[in-house]
Amino acid sequence: MQTILTVQSMRESDARTVAGGTPGRELMARAAKAIFEAAEWNPPVAVVCGKGNNGGDGYALACLLQEAGIECTLLLQGEPITPDAAFYLEACRQRQIPEQPWGQVENLSGYRTVADCIFGTGFHGEAGGEVARMIEAINCSGTKVVSADINSGINGNNGLGPVAVRSDLTVSIGSLKPGHFLARAKDVMKQVVNADIGIPPVGRRLLLTEEEDVRNLLPPRLHHSNKGTYGTISLIGGSLPYSGAIRLAGMANAAMHSGVGIARVAVPRSLCPVVASAVLESTLCPMEDRDGNLLFSEESLQRAVAGTRVTAFGMGAGNTEDTRKILQWLLQQYNGILILDADGLNALAAIGPDRLRTAQCRVILTPHPGEFARLNACTVQEVQEAPVAMAEAFARNHHATVLLKGSATLITDGETTYLSDRGCPGMATAGSGDVLSGILAALCAWLPDDLLRATAAAAWINGRAGELAQRESTDISMTAGDTVRALPEVFGLLRNNSL
Repeated sequence: MQTILTVQSMRESDARTVAGGTPGRELMARAAKAIFEAAEWNPPVAVVCGKGNNGGDGYALACLLQEAGIECTLLLQGEPITPDAAFYLEACRQRQIPEQPWGQVENLSGYRTVADCIFGTGFHGEAGGEVARMIEAINCSGTKVVSADINSGINGNNGLGPVAVRSDLTVSIGSLKPGHFLARAKDVMKQVVNADIGIPPVGRRLLLTEEEDVRNLLPPRLHHSNKGTYGTISLIGGSLPYSGAIRLAGMANAAMHSGVGIARVAVPRSLCPVVASAVLESTLCPMEDRDGNLLFSEESLQRAVAGTRVTAFGMGAGNTEDTRKILQWLLQQYNGILILDADGLNALAAIGPDRLRTAQCRVILTPHPGEFARLNACTVQEVQEAPVAMAEAFARNHHATVLLKGSATLITDGETTYLSDRGCPGMATAGSGDVLSGILAALCAWLPDDLLRATAAAAWINGRAGELAQRESTDISMTAGDTVRALPEVFGLLRNNSL
């Protein structure tokens, strides 16, 4: 499990290291050495430098390239504005390394490698003017691109940035940052490696969920066990327009493939003939309905959740008054683990998320940015600009676990935050969230004592299954059902690799 630092925490860590006796100039030299050793440098190399310390990394890198006999040229935005960067630019000039101002650069097609050292993780906003022109020149060069710390134009805290360098390799310095994973990160970074240069992390941090973490969380199954050992879950949802959400139920299928003992699928009574064929290994619980929509019935709900450790509610349930009444009943009467997705989240936004503070159950929310914006009464843009801070604050203030979906997934209880970077473009398809809810319900049922880690593991497993499904079906043809079918392979990898 790797540590991820916010930009502010990285800044504090850097300052603490310097205050402890390590000069900033030494850290810059270490950063340059790490970048140099991480990449293969095909000459001639263009080292594109901004005015700040990221440019200083580039100047120090140019010195190392020259020492190794690799032809390079400095492309300068202007004179450096920090003393440490100025020191290494002077070192380059003493070595007579060729330099050229950006204004004289038409294109970079004559180079075989480009080092992107324009901005670091402190960048925010949108790159414009001469910087945007240089970023475009890098992206149009057709050459291998190595970015120092983070791709120029990308925000280190949220991964946003409409104008950003596209790299073949990004060498993170000190610690990984959220911007290496969130929003546009995967679209502009083919590969990310982190270089430890001796900066002990301090301040707020996230934890990156990795395969070994998931493997260690899944205990071996005992011969002396039965279906009751691994828990019973209830999956409540479905309506006439959205019968597929509960039927695909990646729900029942995903849950059964993910280790739960018993999955109970609770759907509107009139949909039972349609759903029955998709839940062969699960039990079917008919719910009171009208015209294919769930009706609030305390008797039906008691029957649906009886004896369960986990209930997932909302998938395809419809945005109705009865859906809101069902949610209120679950929050007040259910004492297991309640997972809210889709229309369950819409119902929560309608009745007010403050209801979570008095809930009798432990609650996990699985919103995408649009649903999370409704819960926070804000815009999607505000969520995307500060996803970590907003997810942590909401979880902390409402005593819930939040799984915020995106190109990377954030999982937090407000105190500890995990990030999963597994997933793929093919998962941007109807039903993917339903599959996740099924996996999540299953893992929480047989791992109820570590809810946060079980939620993080479910996100990782879902994303990894999606990657395997896309490999077989392509990002265009892939469906959520393909992710379900890939689950046995994911668990096979987790189990076989542990032998």
